[in-house]
Amino acid sequence: MAIITLLTDSGTSDHYVAAIKAKILSVNPGIRMVDITHAIASCDLAHAAFVLRAVFRDFPKGTVHLAGVHATGNRNDAAIALQVEDHYFVGADNGLFGLVTDKVHQNLVELNTLTSIESTFPEKEIFAPAAAKLASGVSITTLGKPMQTFKKMIDRQMKATRKQITGHVLRVDSFGNLLTNITKDAFDVLSEGKVFTIQFGGEKFRKIHTHYYQAEEGECFIVFNNLGFLEIGIYKGNASELLGLEYDSVVNIIFED
Repeated sequence: MAIITLLTDSGTSDHYVAAIKAKILSVNPGIRMVDITHAIASCDLAHAAFVLRAVFRDFPKGTVHLAGVHATGNRNDAAIALQVEDHYFVGADNGLFGLVTDKVHQNLVELNTLTSIESTFPEKEIFAPAAAKLASGVSITTLGKPMQTFKKMIDRQMKATRKQITGHVLRVDSFGNLLTNITKDAFDVLSEGKVFTIQFGGEKFRKIHTHYYQAEEGECFIVFNNLGFLEIGIYKGNASELLGLEYDSVVNIIFED
């Protein structure tokens, strides 16, 4: 039996998350659920996509990921279930899943077409039963009408030339660290045999650390994190506040022969 993960913008002070779980358990009381987070800001698809993209591959293949962020969607946003990278995703077709992976989907269906339900709480009434059925081994192709494609939004893309990489801060985490879209793979290729300068917010650095603690307390560290992306922080401090950087701030790496 597959795991179901839960990612929502419902918070933890109300009944919503418990109601979603109760619906899943009513379909199959043996299902194991894992909370990713329920602290996504209301309708913040960028944050939700960042979190889900960062963690979904850590779960076993076949895991079902229920995403209840901006769940009611915009007008005409369908409820969908898709299979991609051997994982299943259930939620609103509001652009979130297109930010999670750029791989071609294996299966895609529109939910709520066999027996239509009008609900102001689709996470409970539509997403939860579909996720529970998938986790119980029901084929995705039986859950709704086949679709050809789903909505995809374009996230900030790193730009790279032989002389420069330009990236952006995609997330300020709970520590105040700045997570960028600059990849270690691109840096390793372009930096070979070259001197480099990392520039952001008026600051310039020529060193990349391998561990956070290599910086002194209150000093800036720059690492490639476990996701393979450039991360900027202040050791035992808040980089976003102290450096004045936030979501979408520009980070450049300049290369010199």
